[in-house]
Amino acid sequence: MFISIKRADRFESYEVHLENPTLLEALTHIKTTLDSTLSFSSGCRSSVCGSCSMRVNEREVLACAYKVEDGDKIEPLRNVPIIRDLVVNMDEAYSRNAQAKAWLEKSSSDVALSDEDEKINALASDCILCGSCYSACPVYAVNDQFMGPFALTRVWKYVSDKREGAQAEKVTHIQQSGVWDCTLCNECSVVCPQSISSKADIEKLRMKSAEFGFMDPSFGSFGGGFDGSPTF
Repeated sequence: MFISIKRADRFESYEVHLENPTLLEALTHIKTTLDSTLSFSSGCRSSVCGSCSMRVNEREVLACAYKVEDGDKIEPLRNVPIIRDLVVNMDEAYSRNAQAKAWLEKSSSDVALSDEDEKINALASDCILCGSCYSACPVYAVNDQFMGPFALTRVWKYVSDKREGAQAEKVTHIQQSGVWDCTLCNECSVVCPQSISSKADIEKLRMKSAEFGFMDPSFGSFGGGFDGSPTF
């Protein structure tokens, strides 16, 4: 089979003679037998570390899990700086966690959690920081101040935690470049290898924002009243 890999400003084609390989196996074969200059990232080979995320046919995947097909076009993740070939710098994307204050801020140690309490944010805890959601996000592509999918998912993880004593502060902090900037397109959820829906988490954060008296700031640009009366 033949696959094409984006290198700098061009695609290079390689013929791979392997039976039903994963993309990571194919890339390793190319590097060890055909082109030692090819660069890519990998770690656990078990869909746990997230380091081998890249794009195949314009869709984000984990190379260690994706099965190669003839004619596949391989590219690095979008919206992050490319270091070389398929290797990208995720530092800026990871910094969104700090921007969003995505951590437990005021822990109440005397709060007991039930099994149901733990289930509320169990899925959000499964994020492997692969960056696929950031690569797929159309808002992050045009607004580099947007907190982004996995940072907001992590905020929901702590806002929904009964031990968090600073819910109001955390919700207030994500009003700008946060929950209202998302278009709810669901691209992040579609590509997540852990089946986390950042879209759903952001919707929950919007509901929580409403509980604290916040609303979508774009509503203020509509003019008139909600009763249909004109504005003069």
